[in-house]
Amino acid sequence: MIKPFESKPMRTYKIIGLFCSFLLACQGPQSESPRRIPGYRGIWFTLGQFYPYGDKYSGGLGTYTAKHHPLAIYSARAQKTFFVYGGTTSASQQHLLAMIGYYDHQKDKVPNPVVVHDKQGVQDPHDNPSLSMDDSGHLWVFVSGRARVRPGFIYKSSNPFQINGFERIDSLEFAYPQPWWIKDRGFIVLFTRYTRGRELYWITSKNRMSWSPAQKLVNGGHYQMSNQRQGTVITAFNSHPKDGYVDGRTNLYFLKTNNLGKTWRTADNTIVKPPLESFNNAALVRDYRSENRLVYLKDIGFDRQGKPLLLYITSNSHKPGPEGSPRQWTLAHWNGNSWLFHIITESTHNYDMGSLYVEKNGIWKIIAPTEPGPQHWGTGGEIAIWTSDDKGKTWQKKKQITRNSARNQTYIKRPLDAHPKFYAFWADGNPDSLSLSRLYFTDKTGKNIRILPYEMELKLESPKYYNIK
Repeated sequence: MIKPFESKPMRTYKIIGLFCSFLLACQGPQSESPRRIPGYRGIWFTLGQFYPYGDKYSGGLGTYTAKHHPLAIYSARAQKTFFVYGGTTSASQQHLLAMIGYYDHQKDKVPNPVVVHDKQGVQDPHDNPSLSMDDSGHLWVFVSGRARVRPGFIYKSSNPFQINGFERIDSLEFAYPQPWWIKDRGFIVLFTRYTRGRELYWITSKNRMSWSPAQKLVNGGHYQMSNQRQGTVITAFNSHPKDGYVDGRTNLYFLKTNNLGKTWRTADNTIVKPPLESFNNAALVRDYRSENRLVYLKDIGFDRQGKPLLLYITSNSHKPGPEGSPRQWTLAHWNGNSWLFHIITESTHNYDMGSLYVEKNGIWKIIAPTEPGPQHWGTGGEIAIWTSDDKGKTWQKKKQITRNSARNQTYIKRPLDAHPKFYAFWADGNPDSLSLSRLYFTDKTGKNIRILPYEMELKLESPKYYNIK
């Protein structure tokens, strides 16, 4: 059973966080002088929904949630991979900080990470940041809000390809931000608002400084995953059919737009008019509700022809433990005429989260914590690489890249335009009790895993190598 870390009642933290968020929202645009933390320290969190096999989810959640994307971006011009995460000041002080850092590929070093936004008493990693980069190289950090009481914040770096200063551009109501910069056209940001449960929205910006009114995509309780390729933004989402009841999430849907949300289409190019109202609508990919299966979204991407790929886990129960088995990693593939469904492997937890890659040589790859970890029924596990050379029909576990870990590995994220030396990014943590949480990245092969320094004596340091025991 999880040992809660709070020394004060959770309600006290929420009240403090709400008050501080209100004060910050009342301020106008501002420049933040850089505050640095001497080390990469991920946030630890417990949801506090306990069952016989532990919390619904908990542990090292610095790269949480599945709906925060992108978290990392490689810039060929800067030769750096920039990344954001939910950080904290120390393992015993769970004070959420929206952090940014980078890995310098030329120097093989990382700097002291920068605090973009101090969450002021909030400890909930639902408020973690997402990252984007515009054509000029300016970094944009979208700090998530929560429910209808904590606003979201938009920050822009003071200088291109630099993390030494950020200007707060705006404060809006959004959660789970998924910002996409479309070359020469501007931003489209997909996100959630807590209206009638959870509902999907989007906003756009052409000048990067003012934003369109929020437009609703889907009514009535959904989560989504999105991606973009050559100006086409795709999104997959599930539904909460029972009055927004999150533990009833089911079904699988898909939509796309190639004009910043002016027109939305299904996979077969049928035009739909948002917001979608009914549970059974034109975007439906598969009716998992009729199969009594829950759906947990993980990633979304494109095959080499630009057709969508949807990665998710289906489960028998929202509770941790064997009751939810089989938890099946599943890939849905639109082949141009119909959706194909492929089972990859099984997992031990609904909130095991991994990422999907389509290689230039045609290989499809998944990097995910599919293997049981030291905290068997907890969030995360040990990481493996799975590959398919026949467009998802069959899968092989190519290798297990972590083993004998002290803490479960969680929320493996794919960087945008990932460099072969920084191919996946994640955190670890003990889901059963408060622990420190370290941050990691791996190269494309999985042979060279690097640990970001938890304590730094210098302003620039090289990440250490992770060795399988």
